[in-house]
Amino acid sequence: IRSCYDEGKRAAETLFFDYHRAHGVDIRVVRIFNTYGPGMRPDDGRVISNFICQAISGDSLTVYGDGTQTRSLCYIDDLVEGLIAMMESDEGPGPVNLGNPDEVSVGYLAQVILDMTGSSSEIVYHDLPSDDPTRRCPDISAAKRMLGWQPAVNLESGLEKTIDYYREVLGS
Repeated sequence: IRSCYDEGKRAAETLFFDYHRAHGVDIRVVRIFNTYGPGMRPDDGRVISNFICQAISGDSLTVYGDGTQTRSLCYIDDLVEGLIAMMESDEGPGPVNLGNPDEVSVGYLAQVILDMTGSSSEIVYHDLPSDDPTRRCPDISAAKRMLGWQPAVNLESGLEKTIDYYREVLGS
């Protein structure tokens, strides 16, 4: 079901590398993993925005599956630093994975957001969609080796800034 998303990214990379080889254009290819932070639309459908907006609004937090599936969440400031490091690098075109290799379960994330927002919302569980991966975790060893890059913002610090942003946006 997700193949159009995955294949679209793979086709784009292929076109960039083909153009690089055919025309000698300097390119940089990064693979961006789950990123969050202020500026995300409340209705973008990602786990962070969904949970925070649900918690602030007093709605139940919707967890698909049993909550044991994991996500690796990179704060936007870290991602931007990684992108800049890649653009300034002489190490070649990549590809390089940019993301946070620290995994957290979706259930843990829901509870942390409830605690940080002070929400009395409940967590409700629904069937896991068939196209939802149970694990998302980037291997950032090339980014560390080539760019000297790794994420620096921990989850709680990033969530605090993101929660503050959504409180302002939602007027709560």
